[in-house]
Amino acid sequence: MRHSDLERELSLILMMTENREYTVPQMCDRLGISRRSCYYYIDFLRDAGFVVEKHGACYSLDKTSPFFMKLLRKVHFTEDEAVTMRRLLDRADSGSLQIQHLKQKIERLYDLDILENVASREQEAQNVSVLYEAIKLKRLVVFHRYSSPHSNTLGARVVEPFMFLNGNNEIRCYEPRTKTNKTFKISRIGEVQMLADEWEHEDAHKRLFTDIFLFSGEQTMPVELRLDRLAGNLFKEEFPMHAADLKADGNDRWRLWLDVCSYVGVSRFVLGLADHIEVLGSDDFKDFLKSRVAQMAARMGVTQKEETEQQ
Repeated sequence: MRHSDLERELSLILMMTENREYTVPQMCDRLGISRRSCYYYIDFLRDAGFVVEKHGACYSLDKTSPFFMKLLRKVHFTEDEAVTMRRLLDRADSGSLQIQHLKQKIERLYDLDILENVASREQEAQNVSVLYEAIKLKRLVVFHRYSSPHSNTLGARVVEPFMFLNGNNEIRCYEPRTKTNKTFKISRIGEVQMLADEWEHEDAHKRLFTDIFLFSGEQTMPVELRLDRLAGNLFKEEFPMHAADLKADGNDRWRLWLDVCSYVGVSRFVLGLADHIEVLGSDDFKDFLKSRVAQMAARMGVTQKEETEQQ
């Protein structure tokens, strides 16, 4: 019995640290538990020292919770350590299967695609380290020599950083001067300096979510689908990290719940397999699909009257 409880607790921790948020009913559906049990688990995590955040009706775990920070220090390399290891592996025998395997492991944990410019990468690693600390302490930072793609200038930006994105290549911040949430590319920051001033606008921070189709937004929308064998297998092949999201729903059928930032990405998947996917919800997504199909028919010069005549 305890083994089953532990499995649910761990699954709940994984859900609440994903790059999206869930309501209690959604967590109950995913884990197969009652609302009472779900609230019990959430209270248990809070009592265990996790920082439980609530945004509207959605719950999540703050990634700077003491447990996560302790685990991170024990099992993860720092950015500087990862850079050093990659450089050593690059100098070693490239024909070794073991070395290739180690490189692949590091690349799965860290985005080191820009390592060709070692000096630049080391500065970025330092910037990431300062940003991690600033988020943990809820401090303001200054981006010195930030290269703006819009104004084509180098300048200083004072911001409240609160969320890493895109494999630590981007940082989500609130900028008090403009009173807006912005996403900055870390590669465009010359140097990050942490200030002694603490956040003053935490209530204005708006998280940015990225769905499995790589569309981003400040809000998510639920989609529910039923997939047959072909669609289910294709989903597993295209999105292996989310294969566990498929839940058996009868013989050779799977039900899939997704939170998306845009209907564009998921509609491409659904329309491409229209004969193999049943859209169960939401109504807004159904309306979007109807509009998209009508637009496609109009572009091809096919009208409803012509379709009727052909039949």
